[in-house]
Amino acid sequence: MKRRIVMSMLAGATLLASTLLGAGPAPAAQLADIPAEFGTDWHDPITAAPPVTKPAGTSCQVTVAEAQFRDFTPFKGTYTPPDGCGDRWRKVVLRMDGKVKGRQYDRLGHLQIGGVEIFRTSTPEPSPDGIEWSVEKDVTRYSDTLRRGQDVEMLIGNVVDDTYTGVIDVKVTLTFYTGRPAATADRPAATTDRLNSSPVPPSPPTSSPSSSPAHAATPDRVLTLHDGTLTTPRNSERMVAEVYATGSGGGCEEFWYLSAPDPAPYSCKAAGGPYREVQIKVDGQLAGIAAPFPHVWTGGWSNPFLWYVTPGPRAFDVKPIEYDLTPFAGLLNDGRPHRVDVSVVGVPEGQSGWSAPVNVLVWQDAKRAHVTGTLTTHQAGDLANSSTYKPGSEHRVDTEGGHELTVAGYVDTSHGRVTTTVRRSLTNGSVHRWTDGENLDALDATWTDDQSVTVDGRGPARTTRTQRTYTMDGSITIGAGDRLRTVLTLGDRVALVTTQDGRRTAWSRLDDTVEGDASWTLNVPRDQRRAVGTTSERYRSYGSSGCYDRALTSVQGVLTEDRSRC
Repeated sequence: MKRRIVMSMLAGATLLASTLLGAGPAPAAQLADIPAEFGTDWHDPITAAPPVTKPAGTSCQVTVAEAQFRDFTPFKGTYTPPDGCGDRWRKVVLRMDGKVKGRQYDRLGHLQIGGVEIFRTSTPEPSPDGIEWSVEKDVTRYSDTLRRGQDVEMLIGNVVDDTYTGVIDVKVTLTFYTGRPAATADRPAATTDRLNSSPVPPSPPTSSPSSSPAHAATPDRVLTLHDGTLTTPRNSERMVAEVYATGSGGGCEEFWYLSAPDPAPYSCKAAGGPYREVQIKVDGQLAGIAAPFPHVWTGGWSNPFLWYVTPGPRAFDVKPIEYDLTPFAGLLNDGRPHRVDVSVVGVPEGQSGWSAPVNVLVWQDAKRAHVTGTLTTHQAGDLANSSTYKPGSEHRVDTEGGHELTVAGYVDTSHGRVTTTVRRSLTNGSVHRWTDGENLDALDATWTDDQSVTVDGRGPARTTRTQRTYTMDGSITIGAGDRLRTVLTLGDRVALVTTQDGRRTAWSRLDDTVEGDASWTLNVPRDQRRAVGTTSERYRSYGSSGCYDRALTSVQGVLTEDRSRC
């Protein structure tokens, strides 16, 4: 059986949400407790990422959705703000609890409130005996949306029949924590948001000297596109677009990083090879570039046995790409609708498989009805993309790609002129090797996404540099007796440094690494697969705000290590 067919069969998902909750370090299993192979049950899914921190004090909880997903019918409901917790919250935490049993693929899901996508996630594949899991996410940034009654839509597209029996049963709640936010509580002014695997840059100068950095971190408005257009408040002084970009759906774009140019004898083709870049344009002008995260869902790389207990990075918490559109604020503040388009470079024409919903977060100048300004710099480098096929007994595609963009603009606010300069540089290098029949299929790839944002106005200029590095190094082999083996290492790394007046004021680093080695037998009934597998994850976050370090290991579905080092 071709590896591509197996991969498509065993991985069909894509989604958005936050960190999987762990109940704290658990005792490691004794060697005698580890079965010789996977059975009909295993440990519930868990990740090493930290749980969401919750403030002390009063809280209120609202159930947003409670549904069983059997098909592609979305859950429709109504959200009502909490009673007794006011409408200004120190933190808002989303929690999804799920359970499923039987047999089922990984599935993609989303949750929208008032048309704003606040959560995207994928699901674990179940055991015959059933599993339960939980996901939490800090959704404080969507407070503007949550202050009013809204329509709710949630969908985890699913298929249930005589073979795929798993009904996905979920409940989603929002917990609201009251109290005025403190500048250094829970989220320092410039550090890694430890709920997320990407840092949140500090806010630019606010409209009032008394406004705290933490308060400024929550936008005043959360906007969505209407027929592809955006109309912003005329006093907007900062804008950030977030795009939940995922390649999914079981087709080739779910494994875009493995696609090969036309001359190569490979099952997934793309004329330009595997280079992908997510672009956002304003009125047809390039406004932002980004490297998509190479998600691996819980059936990915032909081997669900890698992911039953520990998923790949971001699998349960699809994080949005963020684009600082503040240089375009002066142009957008004219009260008219402006065209905003998101596209993925490299996708073959007419081929589906990417989803890219857009939210726009807006901070307003409370002391001005109209903030004026203009775009002063727009420098887009040539997009580099070289994907070379080398034939032989072991086929090979070498890919090198990259792009650079610099944009700058100013806004004249009630507290003076503020200039924002955004520089972003992308690179991608990969080596893809395979044999005839794809009985060997191997990839070694690295993506970098380096961004700096400089805000100059009302005080010393402040620069926040964010360096993202994603890595994927793995192989699939099919050997004697149809024995399939996957060996894979995935890396999600982020480094952030903030400087002001030439001095470093904050820094953080995050390294989330998942390693796995699993084997099973193809073309036999489920109870004859004789599957074995070891997966480990180490999640490290450290810097000027402290340290977090947790390691997990599972063998044949048994959790054998859960250790914290900080």
